[in-house]
Amino acid sequence: IYMKLYDGGRAPNPRRVTVFLAEKGIEVEKVPVDMGQLGHKSEEVTRLNPLQRLPVLVLDDGTAISESVAICRYFEELHPEPPLMGTDARDKAIVEMWNRRLELIFLGAVANAFRHTHPAMQEWEKPQLAEWGEINRPKALAFLELLDKELADREFIAGDRFTIADITGMIGFEFMKPARIERPEHLANVMRWYRAVSSRPSAKA
Repeated sequence: IYMKLYDGGRAPNPRRVTVFLAEKGIEVEKVPVDMGQLGHKSEEVTRLNPLQRLPVLVLDDGTAISESVAICRYFEELHPEPPLMGTDARDKAIVEMWNRRLELIFLGAVANAFRHTHPAMQEWEKPQLAEWGEINRPKALAFLELLDKELADREFIAGDRFTIADITGMIGFEFMKPARIERPEHLANVMRWYRAVSSRPSAKA
C-alpha cells in the first residue's frame, strides 16, 4: 500500500509514531514539515488536518489519518507483530489504560509546562499562561511517583512486554528537559525503566 507520512521531526507526537514504526520495522515515505517555521499551519497540512497538527498519514486513496495513536493503530492492524497495543482483550485494555494515563496525565502535564513557560512558544500558545505552566510541573512528577510504585514488580509500564505505553512514557520523560522539569533520579524503578527503553534501537529513530 502506498502511503506517506507528514512528519514533524523531534516533536513528541510525530516522534511517537517514528519510534512505533521503528519497533515494527516498517518504513514509510516521509514528508518532512518544519514546525519551527510553522509548516504545520501551511495550506497543504491544514487541508489534510484542519487542527493543523502533526503527524498525518495519507493513504493511497487520499484518506488522511491524524492523531498519533490512530496512526499507530492503523499500522498495528496491518502488521500485528510484534504486538505493541496488546494481544488478547484483557491485554489490549491494560495497554490502552496505561497509554491513556501517560498521554493525558503525564505527557499532557509536561507539554503544558513547556508550552506555557518556554519563550520559544510565545507565538504558538496564545494566551501563554506562565502560572498554568508552573502548576503542571509538579503534576508530571507526581505521576512519576505513582509510576515508580507500579514498576516495582514489572519490567514495562503495561506488563512484561514493551508497548505503545512505553513509547508515550519515554517521549514524555525526554520532553521534561525542554520543559525544565528535573529528572527524578531518586525514583529508582522509573530510572531503571527509562534506561532500558531509551537504549532500544527504536529510541534512536
